[in-house]
Amino acid sequence: MTAAGEYVDVVIVGAGLSGIGAGYRVQTELPGKSYAILEARESLGGTWDLFRYPGVRSDSDMFTLGYPFEPWRDAKSIADGPSILRYITETARRHGIDEKIRFGTKVVAAQWSSAASRWTLTVRQGAETRTLSCRFLYSCAGYYDYDQGHAPDFPGVEDFSGTMVHPQFWPADFDYTGRKVVVIGSGATAVTLVPAMAEQAEQVTMLQRSPTWISAVPGRDKRADRIRELLPPKLAHRVIRIKNILFNVGFYQYCRRRPQAARALLTGLTTRILKDEKLVAEHFTPEYNPWDQRLCAVPDADFFKAMRKGKAEVVTDHIDTFVPEGIRLKSGRVLQADAVVSATGLKLLAFGGISLEVDGVPVELSDRFVWQGTMLTGVPNFAVCIGYTNASWTLRADLTSRLVCKVIAHMDRRGYPAVAPEPETGLDERPLLDLAAGYIQRSIGDFPRQGDRHPWKVRQNYLLDSATTLRTNLDKTLKPVRRTPVLQNV
Repeated sequence: MTAAGEYVDVVIVGAGLSGIGAGYRVQTELPGKSYAILEARESLGGTWDLFRYPGVRSDSDMFTLGYPFEPWRDAKSIADGPSILRYITETARRHGIDEKIRFGTKVVAAQWSSAASRWTLTVRQGAETRTLSCRFLYSCAGYYDYDQGHAPDFPGVEDFSGTMVHPQFWPADFDYTGRKVVVIGSGATAVTLVPAMAEQAEQVTMLQRSPTWISAVPGRDKRADRIRELLPPKLAHRVIRIKNILFNVGFYQYCRRRPQAARALLTGLTTRILKDEKLVAEHFTPEYNPWDQRLCAVPDADFFKAMRKGKAEVVTDHIDTFVPEGIRLKSGRVLQADAVVSATGLKLLAFGGISLEVDGVPVELSDRFVWQGTMLTGVPNFAVCIGYTNASWTLRADLTSRLVCKVIAHMDRRGYPAVAPEPETGLDERPLLDLAAGYIQRSIGDFPRQGDRHPWKVRQNYLLDSATTLRTNLDKTLKPVRRTPVLQNV
């Protein structure tokens, strides 16, 4: 960063998947605007640079998780973390976005002044604190806490003689070769870790309190391969992207509208792989319906294959206490463990934990409503990037970035110094993220709310959003925020 008090038109917080995409949209759709991407860490990539645990991968296909403007060229549709990080890095370099990133720069506070129609950001660079001002602030920091994960209070954990590891902070020197490992959890991280660790460990046990819906998916999309053989890269990427969007939206709607049929389909597919109806009924048939929580995808059935080889098992039980040799369960069984991995979920943190003020008044996020899944009531020239819970994050992230560009262009045409969304009538509040997952339920009360109708409802349907988001009438619900006069003492 240069001198204190520097001004840029748009500040993007976070250089992860969505932040790099936001940079591309700002520089292509608002070519006359200056922008900077402020990244708290020393490297780009966000989640895909932070997570280094074995087997880390996407749980969405890369034709929809990737950018619409940058074709995914790798062979695998469900990609590993290093491949995704390489894709993000190459995209940033190819379009010159990496030159706009300021690493080691954490935004800790943002104060809006209606008199100046600007945000003043307090940023921390190492031991130094500086300021930077901008007209529009766009948070692409996601909603996970990068500094700490969810850490349950396990009884007796201090007695355990083995190694305890959290996936978010995976030790580079952790060697589990030939060791017995227990992975606590049943979400996407756990089902990724189990087959990856089973390749070297003596035995890997996934300990879950209750089953999760897990579905085997092809790691490589044969239809996509054929399309890429026939069409140029950009056109092929577009066609495959549309194909996958239609399939994913259709399958989600099928699960929500015909839950019993979806349950039978998923359990049938798992039974076909494991060839054990009792095992599937006990460990892979949740009480909740598919997509009440996010569905866990396992590419090429690697999780189930590890079980069939005898290298992995699933235990459904509750922890009584840790003991020196492992974990004693409520049933009385003791799981022998040389190492325990606590894949118990992430901790949420709203939009990078930035402290917001508007004209000297702190912003309580839980008092605000989200407009178009993007801007907050009563907070001028501020937007957040919130991805889908039932589809690839980037689908909504890219729509949001394009909408932000449209809002800024709208302000320029109208001569507005600032805008903020304002509902015409009262709204019935609902949680921002409507999923029953524990990591969401623990912290969702600290987040803004969604309303009961469009454009205040955060829809989980890309087809609807793509047809309406960029066609919305901005004059109807975005209200100009005029400069207020600065009173002089006389």
